[in-house]
Amino acid sequence: MHKGPEAARSFCREYAQVAPPASDRTVLLFPPALSVPAVRASLEGHDIGVGVQNIHWEPQGAFTGEISASMAAEAGATFALVGHSERRHVFGEADEETGRKVVAAVEAGLVPVLCVGETLEERKAGRLEEVILRQLDAGIAGIPDDAVAGMLVAYEPVWAIGTGETATPADATDAHGRLRARLRDRIGDAAAGVPILYGGSVKPHNATELLAAGDVDGVLVGGASLDPRDFGKIAAA
Repeated sequence: MHKGPEAARSFCREYAQVAPPASDRTVLLFPPALSVPAVRASLEGHDIGVGVQNIHWEPQGAFTGEISASMAAEAGATFALVGHSERRHVFGEADEETGRKVVAAVEAGLVPVLCVGETLEERKAGRLEEVILRQLDAGIAGIPDDAVAGMLVAYEPVWAIGTGETATPADATDAHGRLRARLRDRIGDAAAGVPILYGGSVKPHNATELLAAGDVDGVLVGGASLDPRDFGKIAAA
């Protein structure tokens, strides 16, 4: 919950100055929903994708304060985060809800970015695989294989978000490998083309090491993305 329309426009202007386009990577921005049109307009001519941080699964109705996937698409979004750890653990979003949101995103033509991850307690209890595969299965249960092949998955260990703690590259490789194997069970060889991102205290100083880890295709950046210069360094890693 940062950067209203004017602050978002300012961010885009500065980011464009410090981060020249690169054809060998994909950069996505997920501003608050109110700032999506401002960001989309500010990025005209730049090859940067724009998404929303959350959607509701219904196309319309008596859901005050919510936005639908079709509304997000109309405002200029092409991606949608689903099941971010804060949605799950601050707002109580359940696996069933993430599944319905993924379906809604796909039906509206948005690319879902499904977030999964375990808490510290779950990790200590040896439940890493159980938790992240349950969350993945619930998220993709309602969409066809071609939609699974076209989405993104983000592994964000809850214990490493905003804490300064970061999963080691080996931790990320392990979790991503388990997710990749489950995707392979579902869609076969097409699983190799599904980007799996790591999210959790990603900073300019550790981005290169994390991106070099096996099965890590990109990063989902939190606090460090608020500074256009820091985000530019991460995007260039």
